[in-house]
Amino acid sequence: MENVVDTRDRIREQAKNLFMKYGIRSVSMDDIAVGLGISKKTIYQWYKDKDELVDAIIGDDIEDIKKDCYECEVQAINAVEEVFLTMDRIVIHMQSMNPNILYDLHKFHFQSFKRFMDHKNIYLMEVVSKNLRRGMEEGLYKADLNVTVLAKYRLESMMIMFNQDVFPATEFNLVEVSKVLLENFLFGLVSPIGYDLAVQYQQERIIKSKQK
Repeated sequence: MENVVDTRDRIREQAKNLFMKYGIRSVSMDDIAVGLGISKKTIYQWYKDKDELVDAIIGDDIEDIKKDCYECEVQAINAVEEVFLTMDRIVIHMQSMNPNILYDLHKFHFQSFKRFMDHKNIYLMEVVSKNLRRGMEEGLYKADLNVTVLAKYRLESMMIMFNQDVFPATEFNLVEVSKVLLENFLFGLVSPIGYDLAVQYQQERIIKSKQK
């Protein structure tokens, strides 16, 4: 049984790595099989088609995102730090991400795309809303924020950075775009006390990046 699980997970891991690097459409089941040194028939023993494989990977990603969100929330001393911890996770995740991946998902694997969008619109909506409420309670965000409007705005800004008409990969770096969008969103939220704290966290990361 252990070998069965191992083979299934190896297929998903290899497929995800290739999808992240080249996009979903550009990667065939043959490519995945060659990368693993197995036959395509072996892949079809565990996944009936590419749709099922993609959906399994999206399911894994959703669980990973939930884990990251929970860890950022409980590890953060305050709402502002939670945003910066989230940014750290986003940077790690996006460093190897092909910017066409969401387009491919929407165009060629719509049910998996819908699953991801439901996750965004329900789970991530609550995560962002909760952070906004936390920041207001801590006095680090402005006291009169419209939580629903701002949470929706933040979630849609997460999607626009994958739009190749707006941020073509030939001109923009996905990681840099995501950092700019999130930092500017945060600085629009903070109170004077929260602003000082945000600058502190921002400078700490600038110093760390220069030391690498």
